[in-house]
Amino acid sequence: MEEKKTVFVTGASRGIGKEVALKYAENGYDVIINYVSDKTDVEALEKEFKEKGADALILKADVSNPEEVQNVVDKAIEKFGKIDVLVNNAGITRDNLLMRMTEEEFDKVLEINLKGTFLVTKAVTKYMMKKRSGSIINLSSVVGVAGNAGQCNYSASKAGIIGFTKSIAKELASRNIRANAVAPGFIETDMTAVLSDSVKESIHNQIPLKRMGSANEVAELIYFLGSENSSYITGQVINIDGGMVM
Repeated sequence: MEEKKTVFVTGASRGIGKEVALKYAENGYDVIINYVSDKTDVEALEKEFKEKGADALILKADVSNPEEVQNVVDKAIEKFGKIDVLVNNAGITRDNLLMRMTEEEFDKVLEINLKGTFLVTKAVTKYMMKKRSGSIINLSSVVGVAGNAGQCNYSASKAGIIGFTKSIAKELASRNIRANAVAPGFIETDMTAVLSDSVKESIHNQIPLKRMGSANEVAELIYFLGSENSSYITGQVINIDGGMVM
């Protein structure tokens, strides 16, 4: 019988991260996720994963805090013995125009999005290297490729993730560990659901496919990159944006 695999998805209590974790659970993986909000209903999350047949380890942790990150990874290894796939999804926005942006708004976004990716990857990679296998998928964004007014902090963090991903892909390839980045465009989430019809129409007009993507479409791509079906793909940035950035 084939050994069950394990995935760690950061920031997966909702949105794209949750969809990604559920996709892996559906495909027979056990799941590790972290959350940061005290409002998170951990029992309801555990139930959802159990219904998909997955054993889930759900822990509160701030990805920018090295001690909390190490605690999650230690508990994951204690419970499952390994982490086969890492998805660095945790991220925040603090949008503002450059002239109005505070240092706190800039620092916080870089701290969670970029430093968090570094800390979690460093903690998990140690075990992947011993096992000589693993797949790391980092969530970037099309604004990390093309930039966006009012998001210089977020764009910088997501562009940093691209450079980070390419660098670790070169470092880790000899240990059979792959690293890729996914750069979503406009995706239907709770945040976009509240936009007015006129705003949605102007967004659609920027996208050749004339629609937003779904969280499930992003999850399908991330699942593919974590699977053996993508075993010869590393160091790549894959846009999933309906053709918005070509």
